[in-house]
Amino acid sequence: MMPRYCSAGVAVLFGAWAMVGVAHAQTVPCRTSGSYEAWLTGLEREATAQGVSQRAVAEAAPYLKYDQRIINIDHGQRVFTQTFLEFSSRMAAAYRISGAQARIKKYASVFERIDKEFGVPAAVISSFWGLESDFGANQGKYPSLSSIASLAYDCRRADKFRPQLIDALRLIQRGDLRPAEMQGSWAGELGQTQMMPSEYNKYAVDYDNNGKRDLIHDVPDVLGSTASYLVGLGWKRGQPWLTEVHVPAQLPWDQADLDIQLPRSKWVSWGVTLADGRPLPDDNLPASLLLPMGRLGPAFLVYPNFQVYLQWNNSLVYSTTAAYLATRINGAPSLHRGNPTPALPFEQVKELQTLLARAGYDVGKIDGFLGLKSRQAVKAMQKKYGLPADSYPTEELLARMRAGR
Repeated sequence: MMPRYCSAGVAVLFGAWAMVGVAHAQTVPCRTSGSYEAWLTGLEREATAQGVSQRAVAEAAPYLKYDQRIINIDHGQRVFTQTFLEFSSRMAAAYRISGAQARIKKYASVFERIDKEFGVPAAVISSFWGLESDFGANQGKYPSLSSIASLAYDCRRADKFRPQLIDALRLIQRGDLRPAEMQGSWAGELGQTQMMPSEYNKYAVDYDNNGKRDLIHDVPDVLGSTASYLVGLGWKRGQPWLTEVHVPAQLPWDQADLDIQLPRSKWVSWGVTLADGRPLPDDNLPASLLLPMGRLGPAFLVYPNFQVYLQWNNSLVYSTTAAYLATRINGAPSLHRGNPTPALPFEQVKELQTLLARAGYDVGKIDGFLGLKSRQAVKAMQKKYGLPADSYPTEELLARMRAGR
């Protein structure tokens, strides 16, 4: 599983408090302002004020236990530091590809209906299904109500998890899930594609019309709800998401940036081809060049639908792997690994971020994680030093910055 709240590479929380303003959200009681029991009493009052029934609160009450282990996990997270090639080699494994293809055949009628109603390809849905829970086999064993309540009480991210807890109570009230079966990741995600309660409430659909939206046991509900969620994130029917390409040795590398979209005809004019050497379509479809391991590693053109992957999980490594896995499920060959420069170790990435921040660049948190902001800063410094500006940090760049030249 890949929890979307557990590290620097997580997605933005979805949902909002229906009846709680921003000012109140900034002053929510938490562990520094009273006992857990008093906090829970206040939370239950707030939930009923927002329309949650007394019955749902009473059903959930035995499961709303404080668990210090969850807080320890949350506070002790290490940054996600695997490279794209390391992560994709492990996660886009042959058994996931064949497993997804077998399930696409097994649930062909469901996927056909989804394609008509939502326009999301089976390969895209099944790639998330495989990555998040191995098609339902590994959904997590943590009691979700306890996990979310503990994180909502802890002051670090109380404003994010408190509405999630109220939405979890709404799932019980609606009859979608019983408290005892609400088990998932340590951060409270539920179901075979790991949705937080607010996502679940907003996007889940009863796809087999049995009266409840069950994303833990019911495969049609899982598949239809995942498609609904992806459309909610902006998925565009009939458009691609990622294509592996071959790039020439001479390219304006500073154009390799997710913030830069150019028509495919422009990439064609610069000598970019499909990975096997066949020509790219010479059209106006906007595309960005993504070099997850720098100009010497694998290369992809990514399209507006790729932004949906980044909203699902804003770790570039995870998002690129999920998009690549979907192409493999769809029949694409294994990627060309290239010969990328070795990635900087964790501590050297932190050092580079520190030097970039001192030079006036916004790298976000100095955490050893090469996120999008850090890559933008690396690109700017590469241009300053006259290095190929492919946004990928190297020992040479770090040495130049250490020397201040």
